[in-house]
Amino acid sequence: MTRYDKRSVAYHWISAALILTLWLLGQNIDWFSRGDPRVYARSMHILLGVILGLIIALRLMWRRTGGAQLPPASAGLQGRLAIGVHHLLYALVTAIVLVGLACVWIRGDNIFNLFKLPVFDPSNPELRHTAVGLHGLLANILLALSACHAAAALWHHLIVKDKVLARMLPFLK
Repeated sequence: MTRYDKRSVAYHWISAALILTLWLLGQNIDWFSRGDPRVYARSMHILLGVILGLIIALRLMWRRTGGAQLPPASAGLQGRLAIGVHHLLYALVTAIVLVGLACVWIRGDNIFNLFKLPVFDPSNPELRHTAVGLHGLLANILLALSACHAAAALWHHLIVKDKVLARMLPFLK
């Protein structure tokens, strides 16, 4: 059986954990009290988003330079669909990080009470609303597509029994 290399597996699971953590934190930032609690929650969301951006960049570079390149688990349309979904996942994560960084600048966020970015266009509150809405929409799409990705991996493991999930889970045989 062919497996992904350890670095590819690590990048995959670190990305998955960051995406889920960021989504949960993003959904709950407004539950934090105004002032320091919300500033720190948003700052942590921003910091983790920057880390996710770095991990994705490293992951893409690794795939190009040294990471294992495995064939699709299925041939034909299913295989092409799997490749397309992977490309879409990478594109969505990249777009979410970039739109998130734009939101930070558009809002003029306070980062851990260490410094505050200037608001991009204070006379245009609609821009902030649009950017934040786009960021949230893309995040929800990413989470739904990630759930489909995970469901497909479980389908391969439990129904097809073709060892595809073992490529990314080293403890499976």
